[in-house]
Amino acid sequence: MPRRNQETPNHPITESPTPAHRAGFCVIVGRPNVGKSTLLNLYVGAKVAIVSDKPQTTRRVVRGILTRPDAQIVFVDTPGIHRPIHPLGKFMVRSAVDTLDGVDVVVFVVDGSRMPTQEDEDIAELLKARVNAPVLLALNKMDLLKRDAVGEITQAFFDLVKHDDWMRIAATKGDNTDKLLDMIVARLPEGPALFPEDEITDAPLQYLAAELVREQLLLNTRQEIPHSIAVMVDEWEERSSSLTYISATIWVEKDSQKAIVIGERGSMLKRVGQAARKQIEEWVGHQVYLELTVKVRQQWRRDDRLLRELGYSLD
Repeated sequence: MPRRNQETPNHPITESPTPAHRAGFCVIVGRPNVGKSTLLNLYVGAKVAIVSDKPQTTRRVVRGILTRPDAQIVFVDTPGIHRPIHPLGKFMVRSAVDTLDGVDVVVFVVDGSRMPTQEDEDIAELLKARVNAPVLLALNKMDLLKRDAVGEITQAFFDLVKHDDWMRIAATKGDNTDKLLDMIVARLPEGPALFPEDEITDAPLQYLAAELVREQLLLNTRQEIPHSIAVMVDEWEERSSSLTYISATIWVEKDSQKAIVIGERGSMLKRVGQAARKQIEEWVGHQVYLELTVKVRQQWRRDDRLLRELGYSLD
């Protein structure tokens, strides 16, 4: 047992108080394709939100949970806020906007390598009108920022949105993301954890499986395909302790899109299925048999019935 040094003056030892535990919700907002999902996955340490270079990859609100000894942060990744042109887009924007109510911290992620866009301005106005919580400005893509444009771009974003603090980051590389995380934790309320410490998302496995299939389609198909794709899990059966059977439908809007998704002699569908299956197996912890079917539903993004089945209903 450690003992006090006898030469030390005999006076009471004052222990430093244990820092209070913090817990709360941090909403990540921004226009499409600025790195919101990349930042979420980095903090959580797992892929809970799919990522691609296609705008509007995220369609629904996704929660990722980071638990550490001093805090639990529930990150809420939102669809990119944009001006919608169809019911699916309206669902995405409303989902993102609704998360702002009752939030503890907001991280406004922008592409800090270029000047603000109209969509950035729209979000800044939304935050001003709707948010009372602290706003942290995350200037992402610092690795792409040209030296001679640093001052102009930074000042433009400072003028755009009222914020409590800011940080220039590179989410793909992890640069300065630890400093941003410290800013988030410091602004969370004191309180106990909100979720079990081993939980990293509240999304069901069926949803994650469908999203992982869609991610592979986004990564492997042409530019005109991604926005026209939806994936729905039709069947999920635990056939044994070591095998899960999953049947999913890939919805597209045109016969020509169906042909592209299937590929020559089924090559594209096979590639997508193999890549998605490997990632799904990492989540479930055992072998997965994944069966994919491609179906056409013209203008499904305007089809209220199918949107409800896919979980994109505005009701």
